[in-house]
Amino acid sequence: MPAPSAPPDPNSVRALLSAGGLHTHVQPIVDLAARRVVGHEALVRTPPGCAWRSPDTLFAAARREGCTLELEHACVQLALARRSTEPGIGQLFVNLSADALVHGALQQWRGGPAEPSTMTANAGGGTAGDLSGVVLELTEHQLVHDVDAVQEALSEWRAAGAALALDDFGDGRSSLRLWSELRPEFVKIDKYFVRHVHLESHKLKTLRALQQLAETFGSRLIAEGVEETDELMVLRDMGIPLVQGYLLGRPQATPRTLVPEEALTVLRSREIAVLPQERQIGNRGLTARSLLIDAPALDAHASHDEAMAMFRRHPDLHAFALVDKGRPIGLITRQTMQELALQNRYFRELYGRRPCRVHANKDPLCVDIHTPIEQLTQVLMSPDQRYLRDGFIITENGHYVGMGTGEQLVRRVTEARIEAARHANPLTFLPGNVPLTQHIERLHQHGAPFAACYADFNHFKAFNDHYGYWRGDEMIRTQARCLSEACDPRRDFIGHVGGDDFVLLMQSPDWRERLERAVQQFNQAARELYDEEAIEAGGIHAEDRHGVMRFHGFTTVSIGVVVVHPGRLRSAEDVANTAAVAKHHAKQARLGIYVLDERAAPDGQAPEPATAGGHAPAQSGADVSQ
Repeated sequence: MPAPSAPPDPNSVRALLSAGGLHTHVQPIVDLAARRVVGHEALVRTPPGCAWRSPDTLFAAARREGCTLELEHACVQLALARRSTEPGIGQLFVNLSADALVHGALQQWRGGPAEPSTMTANAGGGTAGDLSGVVLELTEHQLVHDVDAVQEALSEWRAAGAALALDDFGDGRSSLRLWSELRPEFVKIDKYFVRHVHLESHKLKTLRALQQLAETFGSRLIAEGVEETDELMVLRDMGIPLVQGYLLGRPQATPRTLVPEEALTVLRSREIAVLPQERQIGNRGLTARSLLIDAPALDAHASHDEAMAMFRRHPDLHAFALVDKGRPIGLITRQTMQELALQNRYFRELYGRRPCRVHANKDPLCVDIHTPIEQLTQVLMSPDQRYLRDGFIITENGHYVGMGTGEQLVRRVTEARIEAARHANPLTFLPGNVPLTQHIERLHQHGAPFAACYADFNHFKAFNDHYGYWRGDEMIRTQARCLSEACDPRRDFIGHVGGDDFVLLMQSPDWRERLERAVQQFNQAARELYDEEAIEAGGIHAEDRHGVMRFHGFTTVSIGVVVVHPGRLRSAEDVANTAAVAKHHAKQARLGIYVLDERAAPDGQAPEPATAGGHAPAQSGADVSQ
């Protein structure tokens, strides 16, 4: 009598597949403009008590057993089965590696068993070959090397109606070349660039660059990993079309048909996000070409004697590239040669005829001639400062064209940063006129009501003349701190337009209370910048603007406010001019806050005063949340 067969190994992936133990959850993908769920991503799950609790550990085990393709095909079958039984699931995003993609398509072409259309039919009774509404998410833990094979496989899937998405773009595995050659219908932005995008300007810049690429290649972007309402608001304002993340819905057994109320509140709101300010570097047209020094190169086999002779012929050059068939392979510096000669009196006898590459830097920094200057700032911040001391090699298409020096790079970056000061005030580092105007334009585009506030000092000239510019700058920085603390960074924008003039664009519904606190805090802090004698006297004697000596009270702040509603004050200039009128009234009356009602004025005319307040500001006024 034959012995009974052994039970399946509970720690075997193949046994799990044979037992049909896998199932899928789905996570919604939301269209921001339509404010609705338009699709779901299928995610494999293991049964309770399974040794592999996450997809990562499951696939790691499959790799050890050598059944990764078998596991991937099973996951695709499960996902496609849900599509056929749950038509309301929308577009179905299915993860697939390049290997599994190529394997499946080639088997279909050869008539083998692991073809996509066969998996479709077997998975849920759908029509073989009909994959409309299915989006393959190309995932790869290693770079895709055989692009031609992927292209061939994709043609089979696309002929059946499927679309393609590049997954986790920006994590280092999905390349720009892949985007260009495969022309995916969707590109999923890696969650690293979405996380805290409302706080980190470099991530905002990356998303803008991806938007340009998406427009060029005809793809739609999907932002992954959205977890916070502030992130969602930035993505909405930027015009990112599709989003996915826990804020929109976690993976679950059943499809989600409605967008969560918390996310809907953001999508319906007319408020705009206050974007993190970019520490811009000017001279955006400059590239490494502007650093190019036309320097000769040494042959890769040049001796130490030849290198010494080259340095004698070119006393102004501090380094030479070693080149093999036009491509740089090393960098030898004058300092290295001099130190070697000083350290060994028999250096010429020992090394003169030997190749100088033995003492060269075999891993020099090579910069393409078209590299923007902005990208080279990372050299300045690198812990390896050899490149600033020794210089770097400039190439074009991998071939040597010349040298660059750290001194030149520092000079160019410094010039660029001076240019960038137009975008940020160098005293307070707050945004300047350019980003301020851009923010007003965004407020108008979204039809968002807001309070435009213009803050200015009283008695500041006398203080500045009496105590000097150093303490005057401290007074301005104190103002910047008090106004910044009054702002909700998610809703309120503060700009420093020059001198002691600040502009706030506030969407906070309690803007008045915030300004009141700022006025009180500043007026108190400003007193502490006077010396003890002046504090006891209540001010100082100094010349006024007409050269007349008189008594001046403590420096205080006056803020003029105009509440801007949709359809009024249509340009940034109109907003600034009207806020300046309000500020003028506030200063004339020595008031803390003075509010104008822009709705009461005809187009093109300054509004009439609505409310006014002293250093304990007015109690009435419009609410921008209405």
